[in-house]
Amino acid sequence: MRITFMGTPDFSVPVLDALVDAGHEIAAVYCQPPRPAGRGKKDRPSPVQARAEALGLDVRHPVSLKSPDVQAEFAALHADVAVVVAYGLILPQVVLDAPARGCLNIHASDLPRWRGAAPIHRAIMAGDASTAVCIMQMEAGLDTGPVLCRATTPIGAHETTGELHDRLSTMGAALIVKALERLDDLTPTPQPEDGVTYAAKIDKAEARVDWTRPASEIDRHIRGLSPFPGAWCEINGQRVKLLGSRLATGQATGQGAPGLVLDDALTIACGGGAVQMTKVQRAGKGAQDRATFLRGWPVPKGTQL
Repeated sequence: MRITFMGTPDFSVPVLDALVDAGHEIAAVYCQPPRPAGRGKKDRPSPVQARAEALGLDVRHPVSLKSPDVQAEFAALHADVAVVVAYGLILPQVVLDAPARGCLNIHASDLPRWRGAAPIHRAIMAGDASTAVCIMQMEAGLDTGPVLCRATTPIGAHETTGELHDRLSTMGAALIVKALERLDDLTPTPQPEDGVTYAAKIDKAEARVDWTRPASEIDRHIRGLSPFPGAWCEINGQRVKLLGSRLATGQATGQGAPGLVLDDALTIACGGGAVQMTKVQRAGKGAQDRATFLRGWPVPKGTQL
């Protein structure tokens, strides 16, 4: 097929590679414009732009799709279908209607659960036992279109958003290739009205850990915000990101005020139960496993976070 690809972050790159490897013709690649990044705040191309340029593809990054000129250029590609995955711009109806077979979106949730911006984070934070990748026929509403196919997967007990992100990206790449192979045989299934939830964009203000919450909630909070933006707390007045955790068991869950360090292995009392940190990061430092972190900066039993 002749495909217009629309995506921006790392999540989208395996999908682009899979479409190219499957032999599809990429008419053009649309992504977000380069953004200032790094200490020098120089414009840096998105992961999709970098990969598309390496593949020798036509790359376009309009700041909006509302311009008639931009819309005309999009329509002039005469694509069979547009494949959209984490693009980041709203597609006006004229853009949705331009490809002969419409626009297909790869969404990382078990629709209609977790429509919106942060479905992977929210699924882990809510304690969902499983999630999915859906191929959806796009329409004007926010992730409201009929689903063509889906692939489900359990969420691991210790899995972080970063780890699940990578798995779902690979799953989405494989699923869209299969969907395009049998597109004529797929029946769009409208999403049910029951079970709709919205995955609001992660606000950095919600990243601070509240130790008065139950250990199970805190564990999901830490894993759900890892690696970005990273849950955090203060240890001896310094901000520390908490990037990996597990529920403590046995004597490690003993009594203690919320936020109290219960042993010399960074087990921390919560409003109910306790969690043990597995991966942490001090400000200005790289992420470290618990043992390496404690060798450089011991946090003794009895420390109050």
